[in-house]
Amino acid sequence: QRSTFENTIPRIHHRLTKVMLSILIFFSVLAPFAASFSTLPLHQTTGRQCPRPSVASLCAQKTTLTEETTWDLRFLLQSVPTEKGKKVDEFFSAKVQFIEEVGYEPPQGALKQIRQSTEDQDSEPSFKILSSRWQLSEDPNDRKDGLWVWGLFAEPLYPFMLLQLETDRIPLPGDETDAIKPLKLFAQINHKREKESGVILSGGALNIKEAETFKADPFGAASVTLYDEVTVGNLQIQVTSTT
Repeated sequence: QRSTFENTIPRIHHRLTKVMLSILIFFSVLAPFAASFSTLPLHQTTGRQCPRPSVASLCAQKTTLTEETTWDLRFLLQSVPTEKGKKVDEFFSAKVQFIEEVGYEPPQGALKQIRQSTEDQDSEPSFKILSSRWQLSEDPNDRKDGLWVWGLFAEPLYPFMLLQLETDRIPLPGDETDAIKPLKLFAQINHKREKESGVILSGGALNIKEAETFKADPFGAASVTLYDEVTVGNLQIQVTSTT
């Protein structure tokens, strides 16, 4: 029995040696990967986020209502009459930046039109903006009377942007002798802000206001003018660049 036990000891020692060598090889291979993984900040391993404020510029920039973000406005005008009486169903586009005027509440300002490249003009006809105005707003049909001012809300959410602009005469593509007369357009755009991505705008209906005058008394000495909104198309809006 002693001889059998003595013969078993070398075999056990040999097996233990092989196991220990396997463990050492495993950890020697794993060590470089573990070291590089441990140097990453914790929040870099949990999603696409800026690792720290000092290098935030390396991440995707937030969209804003400033000169830092350029937007593409695409107007689909439907059944709009031309100077020669034709009906137009056509896309027109313009690149703009929203410039806020400081010191106003709710936030408001004007559009700054950006000159389009030749490639953009070839792909879609453009139009010139003569004047514009935008203003963030509560629901125009269900205002809360600015209750946030009294501290009932942390900040105004302003789910809408009210946009109005006047266009120059718009020549028709392929027929320079005909054009759409200058328009005064109105749109209510959906507006929200996301913590990571910034401002998000989505389009809506494009309207014009048609005036109709009524006599205010039987003798016609006084009259009143009422305006009715008429939909003439829709607006699409998307970000083209941000810095």
